[in-house]
Amino acid sequence: MPTISMFYGIIIRMLFMDTQQHHLPYLHIEYQGVQAVISIPDGNLLEGDIPAKKLRMVQAWIAIHEDELMADWSLAVSGQPVFSIDPLR
Repeated sequence: MPTISMFYGIIIRMLFMDTQQHHLPYLHIEYQGVQAVISIPDGNLLEGDIPAKKLRMVQAWIAIHEDELMADWSLAVSGQPVFSIDPLR
């Protein structure tokens, strides 16, 4: 599962060829051993738990990078390498 971005202790990953679990684009988020799954582009928490402040940071990052995330998702579901995306600053 490639890491596409990291910021403020948050690690963001995207799985290859994984469209069956949630039936929509999503990201895997890890923060201090806690894991969550968040949808793209709306930033809804689909599974897991993450501190509210960190969730809001990820949601802001998703809003800023929505086009890049959707492009990465298209690559990932076809089994192609994804690109890194700039962190939240």
